[in-house]
Amino acid sequence: MGNILVIGSSNTDMVIKTRKLPAPGETILGGTFLLNPGGKGANQAVAASRLGGKVTFVTKRGNDLFGNQTVGILMREGVDTSYIVKDPVLPSGVALITVDEAGENSIVVAPGSNGNLAVEDIPSALFENEKFEILLLQLEIPLETVEYEAVAASEKGLKVILNPAPAMALSDNLLRHVWLITPNETEAEILTGIKITDIYSAGEAASILQQKGVKNVIITLGADGAYIKSENYSGIIPGIVVNAIDTTAAGDIFNGAVAVATSEGKDLRESVIFANKAASISVTRLGAQASAPYRHEV
Repeated sequence: MGNILVIGSSNTDMVIKTRKLPAPGETILGGTFLLNPGGKGANQAVAASRLGGKVTFVTKRGNDLFGNQTVGILMREGVDTSYIVKDPVLPSGVALITVDEAGENSIVVAPGSNGNLAVEDIPSALFENEKFEILLLQLEIPLETVEYEAVAASEKGLKVILNPAPAMALSDNLLRHVWLITPNETEAEILTGIKITDIYSAGEAASILQQKGVKNVIITLGADGAYIKSENYSGIIPGIVVNAIDTTAAGDIFNGAVAVATSEGKDLRESVIFANKAASISVTRLGAQASAPYRHEV
């Protein structure tokens, strides 16, 4: 099994459940308050660790209570936190989330220190001596940091897996150094201009991404599963039908699972089957990191 390096964001999600969302200028009394660890990078690191991966996580956190809690939670999950950077000025990232009784939400994110994770915060030595086999990236940290690390890792022989979320345009230079990209339907459309409506449009979008230099493509299709286009396989792996109660972080669980399966030498088809199982378990549970299943459950 190869080691997995995750570079990305960590947040603290502060959630209040209410009967209705407040109108501008309105104050309302809410109900249950939840304080949850989140951030796409941290979610994926915890998911991969729970599924049996050997994970090191790099993020930038504030010198505050939330930052201290984040490190403690990650350590308890078995994630190597040796390279987490402390920002002397900016606070840790937070998300303020209001959820009404119909499940609709209103979210404001303050990226804080996540938006200040710079290239110089990440030691180049991480990519030396074949310490890691896989680098897993997302887009909740500065894009220039993502691109620099993808290029550096690729040139040292690591398999770079990019979860292009939140959706944004990406340079051809970045895409050329990506071994696997994992957009959902919306992200794939933004990257390619192709609206995903069926297997044929998914295949067309995946082909465009490969023409830009990406070696392998997985387009996640929610409950419908995932479309794979690789050297050895093209087609849809069906999703698993479950009674979903909270889809928060399902994509992060999926990506963490793909990284683990790939580190174990599985091909992409086997990796997606494994990841679909993990994600299908996560949506039957509340929360982000809390919903990530353990290996024995999958």
